[in-house]
Amino acid sequence: MSEVRDLSLAPSGEKKIEWVERNMPLLNGIKADFEKIKPFRGLKVALSVHMEAKTAYLCRVMEAGGAEMHVTGCNPLSTQDDVAAALASRGMDVNAWHAATPEEYERHLTNVLSVGPNIIIDDGGDLVNIMHTKLTHLIPNVIGGCEETTTGVIRLNSMASAGELKFPMITVNNARCKYLFDNRYGTGQSVWDGINRTTNLIVAGKHVVVAGYGWCGKGISMRAKGFGARVIVTEVDPVKALEAMMDGFDVMTMEEAAKVGDLFITSTGCRDVITEKHFGLMKDGAIMCNAGHFNVEVDVDWLEKNAVRSFPQKPNIMGYELENGRNVFVLAEGRLVNLASGDGHPAEIMDMSFAIQALSAAYLAKNRDTLKPGVIAVPEEIDDEVSRRKLASCGLSIDSLTEEQKKYLASWQL
Repeated sequence: MSEVRDLSLAPSGEKKIEWVERNMPLLNGIKADFEKIKPFRGLKVALSVHMEAKTAYLCRVMEAGGAEMHVTGCNPLSTQDDVAAALASRGMDVNAWHAATPEEYERHLTNVLSVGPNIIIDDGGDLVNIMHTKLTHLIPNVIGGCEETTTGVIRLNSMASAGELKFPMITVNNARCKYLFDNRYGTGQSVWDGINRTTNLIVAGKHVVVAGYGWCGKGISMRAKGFGARVIVTEVDPVKALEAMMDGFDVMTMEEAAKVGDLFITSTGCRDVITEKHFGLMKDGAIMCNAGHFNVEVDVDWLEKNAVRSFPQKPNIMGYELENGRNVFVLAEGRLVNLASGDGHPAEIMDMSFAIQALSAAYLAKNRDTLKPGVIAVPEEIDDEVSRRKLASCGLSIDSLTEEQKKYLASWQL
């Protein structure tokens, strides 16, 4: 039984899904393939990904492949109620609505798992966590699953190292066609879409502090530079810090950066990146936001409890007056700014990421009898297939190695 906010919103959500469908040629091709071979016939799929139009189309592609879909969001603020209604109006089991309370959010996650899914598609690891802690009796039904994002992969690796991961999980986030494009170009564009539409302020000339120089941080920094910002990177990894320096960015500690930054963007996947010791050093009017999966990178809880006053400045911007008289601002409650304040990654980018999701899920179904519990890399042939489909959709072609070239590369003798 679906739990959505308002089924009457379905026509609006349907228009959004139609738009992304026009711009997701890889998923269109995979859907046509799935309709013929039905790789998920007789299988239940539980999905927890940001409930917006691109995700909705992935759900329909999986459904076209024979899957019985049970879907929810992976962030209380990223669900779009009209999109959820569009899926539910056509009979799909949807449990998601915008601005869910913590209790509602967990209930929705639990609802989609209670059906006893065979495949799990996760974004951040919440479904896998609940399955392993509260619904362990359903684990025998699970063939395996796929994880979409860096934070979820970190959690999976921790579980696997502790010997606690009870079924195979494919790390979609670690596929080349995911992190090189989704994390870098997708995050780079969508984070700034969210910031700019929310603040309506110029970026050029500002000191923009980017915490974390992984693939997401690289994309955010690159786009900030393009807007004319003076970019500062903070890091805990010395190699990534050197890389940021050689890419032309200033590198310093967060304590140093707090004194000069105008806009702060966290993208580390860790907690307590900007905390009490930094807030008091910031300029009056400093703005903070988060591009990591969970809302733990900026310590919003401390601000809520200790600010002299808090005040909504405009939609998705909360102001906090500190004891020193300065005001600092947080976008989207410190949650994912590109989804809580925007529409997420561009459709063409998610077309690649969700193509990997769909093909990886089909790989699980096909190899269900041979895969063992643990963390599994995306098979190289899936990465190659997605890249070739993408090139073809762009009207591009590439060279192929000759037999002589293959022999040369495989030989140690020149």
